[in-house]
Amino acid sequence: MSEASDKARGLVEALSYIQRFHDKVIVVKVGGSIMDDEKALSNILTDIVFMNYVGMQPVIVHGGGKAINDAMEKSGLTPQWVQGRRYTDDRTLAIAEHVLCNQINRFIVDFIQAQGCEAMGLHSLASTVLFAQKTFLQGEGGRRIDLGQVGEVTRVNSRLLQLLVQADSIPVIATIARDDAGGKLNVNADTAAGAVAAAMKAEKLIVVSDTHGIRRDAKDPATRVSTLTVAQIDDMVKDGTISAGMLPKVEACIAALKGGSNKTHIIDGRIPHALMLEIYTEAGIGTEIVL
Repeated sequence: MSEASDKARGLVEALSYIQRFHDKVIVVKVGGSIMDDEKALSNILTDIVFMNYVGMQPVIVHGGGKAINDAMEKSGLTPQWVQGRRYTDDRTLAIAEHVLCNQINRFIVDFIQAQGCEAMGLHSLASTVLFAQKTFLQGEGGRRIDLGQVGEVTRVNSRLLQLLVQADSIPVIATIARDDAGGKLNVNADTAAGAVAAAMKAEKLIVVSDTHGIRRDAKDPATRVSTLTVAQIDDMVKDGTISAGMLPKVEACIAALKGGSNKTHIIDGRIPHALMLEIYTEAGIGTEIVL
């Protein structure tokens, strides 16, 4: 009886959140090692299906995990790095596009549809919603460093996304964008998710990865911070507490907030049903970032 009572209390606790977020857009970015763990990814997608069934309007933006590196290795390509960023030539872009659009995006869309929800894959091989311009890094003396076919999102077709969510369909966005000339550019999935959340003025952006949110000491899980403001994030970037792979995640959250999103979250998708725990409980499990 106790277990049944616990379930009932959980449902009652979730009710206020279900009411609060009904008809609200929630952008979920899925990436990191979660993409390589079918069980963890399936749990996250099941949470997203639940969100859709109770009246939320989820939008998925996904990366590629190790699948792109594995595909490159099988093709005999060695990744080249420039200032910590992958150089993307035409062959690398073709492999990334195939993995992201034909494999990962298709898996996500098929999984959602198998649960009885509508979903649409949006990417460079179908309907594109991300538009970008080529990115250059700054070198010594102001010299521009070419990263190949890598871009930054300049525009999002939020009108199409709004039409889809209003039609009760879940958009699933792979992060190969188009430039103004119709060419293709690989864009960072975190950055793309921030741009999508800002363009749609989403209620929330939730970055699902393989990190337990933000910690004051990266090696100590007990130092996870539940809530941070943008000003506190800026301080943690300046003192080096936030660095490397966490930087694009917090930058995406800040872009979403400045674009009109109310709250952003960074959570660990390896925890079973992490999305449900973050959205439908008081405690949450990751780090919430607010203005």
